[in-house]
Amino acid sequence: MPENTSTPLHLAVALDGAGWHPAAWREPEARPAELFTARYWADLAAEAEHGLLDLLTFEDGLSLQSDDPFAPDARTDRVRGRLDSVLVAARIAPLTRRIGLVPTAVVPFTEPFHLSKAVATLDFVSSGRAGLRVKVSARPDEAAHFGRREAALLRLDEPDSPQKLATLAEEFGEVADYVEVLRRLWDSWEDDAEIRDAGTGRFVDRAKLHYIDFTGSRFSVRGPSITPRPPQGQPIVASVAHRTEPYQLAARSSDLAFITPHTPHDARAALAEIRDAQQAAGRGDETVHVFADLVVFLDDRPGAAADRLARLNDSAGAEYRSDARIFTGTPGELADLIEELAATGLTGFRLRPGALPYDLERITRGLVPELQRRGRFRTAYEASTLRGLLGLPRPANRYAATDTVAATADPATAATTTSTATAATV
Repeated sequence: MPENTSTPLHLAVALDGAGWHPAAWREPEARPAELFTARYWADLAAEAEHGLLDLLTFEDGLSLQSDDPFAPDARTDRVRGRLDSVLVAARIAPLTRRIGLVPTAVVPFTEPFHLSKAVATLDFVSSGRAGLRVKVSARPDEAAHFGRREAALLRLDEPDSPQKLATLAEEFGEVADYVEVLRRLWDSWEDDAEIRDAGTGRFVDRAKLHYIDFTGSRFSVRGPSITPRPPQGQPIVASVAHRTEPYQLAARSSDLAFITPHTPHDARAALAEIRDAQQAAGRGDETVHVFADLVVFLDDRPGAAADRLARLNDSAGAEYRSDARIFTGTPGELADLIEELAATGLTGFRLRPGALPYDLERITRGLVPELQRRGRFRTAYEASTLRGLLGLPRPANRYAATDTVAATADPATAATTTSTATAATV
């Protein structure tokens, strides 16, 4: 393959347990006894940062992992259980210096006020490297953990119907509201709200703390946050998109979309839909990154990765399937595929290692050098924040030039989140 000096690409890795294959925990290199330790995740993050990757995402959920995407199962031969992704990212943050950290949060059952300050805190702890992937769930067993509302079971594998489309529009509309609340809360402190003047005894300028006064169909939030504006102003918001409704969410509310194309044609179609929705949302001049997800099994020897996947499938007792394209091959062959897909207009790729740490090391020590040789990936970190790595500006505070009423002086009422009564709220 000849040298290629085209636009450099962005690379992310999605971390989940012992890897994305359900039998990965049984591999010789796996560390199943350490999955719930800080050292395990710190070692993976260190390897990823050694490879100069843009960011890591951490999977999370409100129910145990299941082979059935719509209900729990009773399997005992799979990894079950997770650590809280936001807390894992916060633990890793002081041990890394440049790589972005993007935990997953399930919405909309959780409260946006609580999540906003958790991610703002992560941005402070990481000195501006925080992001958030919003994960949509409408599983009844997950809604039952909270008891405030019932969830409509969204079976995306079934044909579309008027009822299904209406439910999808409602659910993703609520998630867009949720993200809007997060963003308003991150802006509810102006950048210079903290005075910290010991001489005058003034620590904060209350005129620069703002109510957000958001009212949606299922919740209302007054604000302001109890956490100052994050170092990035707005941490990165990411989402996974497979079809029209999540494409629209990405275009309207996200900085980064992860899509799952199996062919260049799929990638072009998804990109076109996202860009059209971006224009319709009035964000045509903004950068919304679109990364393709790929599940990867890598080996230096041709054919070895396919053999390993077959062995993993035998251990699992079933062929591994995924929403994303499954790749087996050498780092060079993966670089060829990445360049082919990148020609559609994608700005990056999120790689899901089939087995950890094995496939992560093939990414950082095999794929990255190959992409560097082709001029498609950085040779050093060029920024210290996640927004900087992704080439995104630090946004202005929406409240800084307004006459919004300052927050109450009573700390007991300064941050208020209230559920509103609707047909879907208990």
